[in-house]
Amino acid sequence: MSGLGKLSPAKRVDGNNDLPLFYVNTMSVEPQRRPSDTPRVSVTFAEHLMNVEDARNDESASSRALGIASPITSSASSFNSWTSAPASSISSSPFVLSFNDLTYSVNIQKKFNPLACCRKSRNGSSVNTKILLNGISGEAHEGEMMAVLGASGSGKSTLIDALANRIAKDSLRGSITLNGEVLESSLQKVISAYVMQDDLLFPMLTVEETLMFSAEFRLPRSLSKKKKKARVQALIDQLGLRSAAKTVIGDEGHRGVSGGERRRVSIGNDIIHDPIILFLDEPTSGLDSTSAYMVIKVLQRIAQSGSIVIMSIHQPSYRIMGLLDQLIFLSRGNTVYSGSPTHLPQFFSEFEHPIPENENKTEFALDLIRELENSAGGTKPLVEFHKKWRAKQAQSPSYSNGNKKNNNASLKEAITASISRGKLVSGATNNSSNLTPSFQTFANPFWIEMIVIGKRAILNSMRQPELLGMRLGAVMVTGIILATMFTNLDNSPKGAQERLGFFAFAMSTTFYTCAEAIPVFLEERYIFMRETAYNAYRRSSYVLSQSIISIPALIFLSASFAATTFWAVGLSGGSSGFLFFFLTILASFWAGSSFVTFLSGVVANVMLGFTIVVAILAYFLLFSGFFISRDRIPVYWLWFHYISLVKYPYEGVLQNEFEDPTKCFVRGVQIFDNSPLGEFPNDVKLNLLKSMSGVLGTNVTAETCVTTGIDILKQQGITDLSKWNCLWITVAWGFFFRVLFYFTLLIGSKNKRR
Repeated sequence: MSGLGKLSPAKRVDGNNDLPLFYVNTMSVEPQRRPSDTPRVSVTFAEHLMNVEDARNDESASSRALGIASPITSSASSFNSWTSAPASSISSSPFVLSFNDLTYSVNIQKKFNPLACCRKSRNGSSVNTKILLNGISGEAHEGEMMAVLGASGSGKSTLIDALANRIAKDSLRGSITLNGEVLESSLQKVISAYVMQDDLLFPMLTVEETLMFSAEFRLPRSLSKKKKKARVQALIDQLGLRSAAKTVIGDEGHRGVSGGERRRVSIGNDIIHDPIILFLDEPTSGLDSTSAYMVIKVLQRIAQSGSIVIMSIHQPSYRIMGLLDQLIFLSRGNTVYSGSPTHLPQFFSEFEHPIPENENKTEFALDLIRELENSAGGTKPLVEFHKKWRAKQAQSPSYSNGNKKNNNASLKEAITASISRGKLVSGATNNSSNLTPSFQTFANPFWIEMIVIGKRAILNSMRQPELLGMRLGAVMVTGIILATMFTNLDNSPKGAQERLGFFAFAMSTTFYTCAEAIPVFLEERYIFMRETAYNAYRRSSYVLSQSIISIPALIFLSASFAATTFWAVGLSGGSSGFLFFFLTILASFWAGSSFVTFLSGVVANVMLGFTIVVAILAYFLLFSGFFISRDRIPVYWLWFHYISLVKYPYEGVLQNEFEDPTKCFVRGVQIFDNSPLGEFPNDVKLNLLKSMSGVLGTNVTAETCVTTGIDILKQQGITDLSKWNCLWITVAWGFFFRVLFYFTLLIGSKNKRR
């Protein structure tokens, strides 16, 4: 296969984990073919997968017959069979992505000027318009790699976003077509993939696990588990990640794979379904020269397997330039060059700025563009020259013939041919009667998505036990402090008052400890946005799965806190009272975690999220009815009392404690305990009781019950709801915030520029 050269046997190179399993013998690399050369062999990754499986099955069968272990693995032998595919597999329906006159601008608010009111601006407007793309046109062909180059702010990432449907249709002018037909958003999500500049991966999963979960999301249920595993293994070999397959991704606190390997895993995540079009935003950013070359080499293999690869790249090395097929140079949103790298010297020579012989062509071009940008006339002369040069190129016979041969198939025919070769396996089906392809929005049903999301989250959490340990530690420390502070409360007036304080603090603590869940979604936010942008799974699946898998941890935390405090404090109700207390704590944790999860979907910053959560929970406690009873809350603040999350569990546990009408908390002389008369001797208090009895006409003795638990509930204004209603309302708050979280994701994760 052209461009790959001879494939040498797999070698392990010490000291450099970025080298792929298959390295290229640079002494035998054939000259790089261009669009004008003979057509490339376009073998899909699915065909390579079938070769791998057939080789494994044949070898396994023969090994079993001979009684020996199979030496075949998904390595050089299967890869060589892929690259030496017969000429009959040449694509007869190549894909051509065309974009014409793409223009995109944004409105920028002018900086505040206190003197602006005294003088009017020239156009009377406080908004400036900045053009990010200005009439960009070009074509990308199947089997080729197109690179977009330019200085920072030139519009590279904006152009990639425009082509990848990451800019709202009403904001982008121009047309984008595939094989001459307008590319609809729903279809593009199925046949394309977008690799972000940042490597967004779960840190505690291995390379193999990461790709396997991606396969379970993107490959349909009809594909067996065995075939999905085989596909992942073949992809690991294609990406050159065999030596790192069992290594965790890692992060700042955990050692993992190298930067180049991380980048290749990110690419693998998005090409698991073998997309027709692959977009990448600066795939070599932050990598050393060798790692960057290996990443582009992998992308070349992907392109040659029958895909269109379009990437933005900052400053490619000489070796990387030899792998690229088409270039677009941008300067402040304008095209200053588009075409093959081999035509660069001719282009700049005709522009009267010839490239010196020993000079790096791209470095020369970028330096010249920067010089022109800083000059008085800017790059306008170069932009105009490029237009004339492209018009002259378009009139040449070789250019016309090269485009005629690529436009001989409609989009339906090209996709049908691609599906028949097994390329589109993500959500695509082929009707054998009329060969018309149909597409499902999602590759798998709702319940499978939930299972896979849950498995991945549990596995990632199990490898970070310190997260649950820290939260359990906070709950247990709080429980032990409360248990030792409020040990064995008695049934006196002070005991009743202390119970109120214990319940208020305990209920508010359950909500405050939920604040630790803020970073959980914030760490996954961009992974979630990347995966849902191209329909890896439904947003509803994510919300439900995350809600369900959080419940076991909440049960464990609730049981630990309830067992630590209930009997130590001396709360009433026995086993039934403990059960309700436990359920209320669990409902509080559920409502609190749901509330915090909802906020994490709204607020993108961890510190801002903590600040908002702490402030709102403080307000919830203030209006819960502990500091001031409902009857004394001003009318204009009463609404806040009813939306307080602390109110309902607080009132529920109070009723659980004080609902027994036979239980007395104030007897006889104890009515004086919370007044200055409490300091007088008991004889004086008894005489006062006799005097009161005469006035009231009722005999009040030292043992007469004056205040029961029911009276305390009335004093606190707790008369509207039963304890079970309080429990159900608390649970309902949890579901309400989960629904809000879903709509937040639905609205806030569109991931498109306006």
